[in-house]
This record gives sequence, C-alpha cells and structure tokens, in this order.
Amino acid sequence: MRRFLTLSCLLLATTAHAQQARDPGPDAPVSYELSFDNAAHREANIAVTYRKLKPGPVEFSMARSSPGRYAVHEYAKNVYAVSARDGAGRALAIDRTEPNVWRVANHDGSVTFSYTLYGDRGDGTYAQIDQTHAHLNMPATLIWAKGYDERPIRVTFRAADPKWKIATQLAPVAGSNTIFWAPHLQYLLDSPTELSDFQLREWTVNSGGRTQTIRLAVHSADTAADVDTFAEKAKKVVAEQIRIWGTAPEFDFGTYTFIADYVPQISGDGMEHRNSTIISQPRSLAEGKFSQLGTLSHEFIHAWNVERLRPAELEPFDFTQADPTPSLWFAEGFTQYYGPLAIHRAGESSLDAFLAQLGGTLDHIVNNSGRRYGSPQEMSLRAQYVDAATSIDPVNERIFTSYYPYGAVLGLLLDLKLRQSFGTDLDAYMRHMWKRNGAAQRNYAPAKPYTTADLEAGLAELTGDRAFAKHYFDDHVRRSELTDFAPLLAQAGLVWRQANPDTVWIGTNNVEGDSSGSVTLKEIPYPGSPIYAAGLDRGDTIVSIDNKAVANAADWRAAVKALKPGQPVSIAFRTRAGPGTATITPVVDPRFSLTTLEKAGGTPTPEQLAFRRAWLTRD
Repeated sequence: MRRFLTLSCLLLATTAHAQQARDPGPDAPVSYELSFDNAAHREANIAVTYRKLKPGPVEFSMARSSPGRYAVHEYAKNVYAVSARDGAGRALAIDRTEPNVWRVANHDGSVTFSYTLYGDRGDGTYAQIDQTHAHLNMPATLIWAKGYDERPIRVTFRAADPKWKIATQLAPVAGSNTIFWAPHLQYLLDSPTELSDFQLREWTVNSGGRTQTIRLAVHSADTAADVDTFAEKAKKVVAEQIRIWGTAPEFDFGTYTFIADYVPQISGDGMEHRNSTIISQPRSLAEGKFSQLGTLSHEFIHAWNVERLRPAELEPFDFTQADPTPSLWFAEGFTQYYGPLAIHRAGESSLDAFLAQLGGTLDHIVNNSGRRYGSPQEMSLRAQYVDAATSIDPVNERIFTSYYPYGAVLGLLLDLKLRQSFGTDLDAYMRHMWKRNGAAQRNYAPAKPYTTADLEAGLAELTGDRAFAKHYFDDHVRRSELTDFAPLLAQAGLVWRQANPDTVWIGTNNVEGDSSGSVTLKEIPYPGSPIYAAGLDRGDTIVSIDNKAVANAADWRAAVKALKPGQPVSIAFRTRAGPGTATITPVVDPRFSLTTLEKAGGTPTPEQLAFRRAWLTRD
C-alpha cells in the first residue's frame, strides 16, 4: 500500500512543468500582498502594486463574476478603505467612477492600490476570513488594473497564525512557503487559496508518460485516521476517472489540489478550477460519513470536462459580467452523471445505493414540469438566474429544470443508446471529445474550445451515423423530448417502474399549519395536477378535503392518504380572492423507482448481467 505524506506546505512542482513559464521575481510587474491581522473581524488587508504602467489614468476593477459560476455576484460590495500611492510613496487621488471601478489619474509609472476586504461566506464563490482560516475565491478577493491581463504576477500571503499552511494551484516561488506566482490574470483569478492548519495527503498518478501529484488539503476537526480513510477513497475515484478518460490531464505545474473545508461555519459547495477545486461542507468527514466523496468525484471530472474540454462561450472568461453558454447540460450534466458512476465503479458505493441515486435523478427529470418550458440548451442559458444568484422577488420554480440532473439524464440516455446500437459507450464519446477538443492546451487555456456543433459532430464521428447524432441533438438537446427508459434499462436487468402505485397524489405535499386552523401551500403545485387545476397556488390555504377539516399538516397527510385515485372529492380553500370550493380528482403517485430485476422478483439473463457489468463495473 502506498503511504501518504504529510508536508508543511504545498510547494512541489515538477521541473518539466515549471519550465513552461517563469517566476517573475521580486520586481514582478504585478505583485499582491495579503495579510489577515484583523481576521477576528472577517477582514483581510490587501495591496496590489503595478509597475511600469503606461502613461495616463489607470483603472482598478473588482470582478462581478467568477469561473465556475454563471451569475453576477458584485464582489465590490465587500471592498472599502481604499487608498493609492505612487512609487515614491506619495498618496494619490482616487475617483470611484463605477460601483466596481476605481480610477487613479496621476502616477509616476507605479501604483500601489490598497484596500480592506470583508469576507464571511465560505464556499466556492466568495471569501471567508476568521481566526481559523482564510478561504479565498480570488475574484471575490483581488482587485486588478485593466489592460494588463497578460502580465505575470507574484502573490505574497501573510498568515494570521503560524500554524497556517497554504493550499493553492498557484506556482510556488522556490525557497519560500508564502510567495507564489501566476502566469497571467486569468490564471490568478482561477486559483482559489486556503490558509489554515489543514491536514495534507498526497499521492502520485502515472499517466500519459507523466508522473503527477494529487494533493488533498483537509481543514476540519477530523482525526488523521479519518483523513487517511477519505484520501484512500479519493485515490480510488481519481484512478477510475483517469481510466474513463484514458489519460490524466496535464496539470500545469504537475499538481492537482483538492482544497477541502469541512468546518461548521462553511457553506456546502464544490467549485472546479483548472488545477484545483474547492469542496466544502459544514460537517466533518466523520459526521458526513464520507459523503463528501460525491462532491470530490464531481469536481475532479471537471479537470477534463469544462476546464480543458471547455465551452467556447466561457473562454476566455469575462469577469465583468455573467458568462452564459448553452452547453451546461454537457459541461455540468454529463459531469453529474459520471460523479456517482465513478464512485460505484471504484467500489465505494453499493449497487443499490447507486441505483437509488440514479433512479432519483431520472424520476426528477421524467416528472419535472420545467421540461415543458424549455430544452436543456434553454435551461443552460438560464444559469445566471439560478446559479447561486439571489433575488428578493418570488420566482416560478416550476418552469426551470436544472441542467445538472437534466444533463445527467441525457448522459444516461446516450450511454445506453450507444451500448444498445453501436457497440460503444459514453466513455468512448468523452474520450473522443477529449482528443478532438480538449487535450490541446495553449497558454494555460484550451486551444480549441467546443461549440454545440462540435459536440454533435463528435458524436457523428464516433458512431459513423450523422442521422443518429442529429436526432439525439434535435430531440433531446434542442428540444425537450425524452424516451421510454424502461426497455433501455432492461438491457442491464434493471426495472423502471412506478414507485408507489397504491398512493394518491394531488399536486403537492409541501404544506405547513397556520394560526387560522388550516394549512398553507408552501410551493407552487405541479402544473396540470388536480390541485393546480382547482386554481390553488403557493400561499393559499386549505380548509377541508372531502369535507374533513384540515387544521394542521398531520390532518392534511391523513386526508390525502384516505383519497382514492380517480374518485372525485371536494376541497375548500382560501385564496387572495377569498373563500372557495372545487372538486378535484386524485391521481396515482407519478413517481418512479429503479431497482434490479432480482429485487423485483425476476431473474436476469446472462446477457443482461453482462450488459450490467460492462456498464457499471471496471473492465
């Protein structure tokens, strides 16, 4: 068994990778310094110095969006106490010309711009600073000067605690454990960083003629034994994903880093980056029973899918606005399909657990009303409204279907179709697209980002069947059609059937009691459902069902349980228009479940078992 090494800092880079670019040195044209003396009050003090500036005013800007997120976040709201000095230390006037832009008109070719950053949201999108760590998403942290994006950059971190170590994909400066560098602004802002007393585990992977290092930095209260257990699970999942793709990505400095925060003040999240990821959950590994492996698996797939095999609309990333793409059903959705599959193939989840998760995803999409309002492409373009975006006005949650499960179901559909009709599989399609549009990189970025037309062409090339590729994209990507999954899943000896054929459904189960002796609907009923057809909506109250008073949630559950499918009953209610009554006809619970033929009372054939093994286990 290979042994994990615990190091004091994350400073290793292979010589071959380090030769791709060079540390700009102490006189770097751009240099940052971050300190955390006031961490108790969630503040960082940050200064950035630009040297050899062009004549004329210089504009300093704060990002409005972040790689891996597709909405606007307005990070400038947490920046204050700004100041500027020239190369001689003289104070310079600052004019705030826009909410996220500060203009310095006069300088001597050098400007140091200083500010205070407040941060208390620990996830992949924002920054969190306290006495235990500095958890930094760089677009939420660093101001930069416009027009100097290609300059190399140095970054110096001043830890608030001598126990703090630094986890980052930034390249280390030789001989220092606090100074790092980036080849340009795009790479810098794509490089999240964690300063804390984390536990480090690392191992090597050999692929494509390269030996590279995988690093797992865990900030939590877990024991060393628990972190070892998690690292062993991660090793298996990483190895399985490399097998799926055929080769590991070439990490720019020879390393890939999982930055894992499992502390109570953190927010649950996962955020991919080129050579690292933020994975967070407010439970320790022990408390979560290592369920954090699911996020780890999803995010590592992104090292291929979305970071290097990348939608053209996201490259280069524009930090000043939301960055929309119609391909999130593939970039996020296919990743969502592979996350649990890689865990199962790696032997870290049972068949029953995997099928329960897959069946839940499939049921969610089959019964999702949002599909009638838009295709996977349409839902991808709505990301800026839902991807950690916030609003104070209510929205109609019934018109949106997340591109994560939507795309996962399209991945399942394509995988089963390819196995059924072409003697190939989704793994082969992903490897083909990797070679076609992903493997080639230039200047720390994809050399050939893909379009939807590329994805369709790649499927036609793999199958040799342009009509099939066009049909798949026309019906399932550009439109909202699905297929009957029962015969597709039956190939693997799996049964797709109604989960609760003896249970009634009227459109929602989400209610709460109120002070008036009735219950309030807490969600919009499913469009077309019995209670929706009766004209009821979120916020309306139910007084009685079938002439039985409904005074609390328990009464509601009992009344609904007593109903029979197809037998009309009366319902009394109050809406904004006043009291009312209607007649509704309950239907059978539309939910489906996925199980093995064996558990459904049948016996799979040898062919079905062979199909299942080829799909769900390692070759």
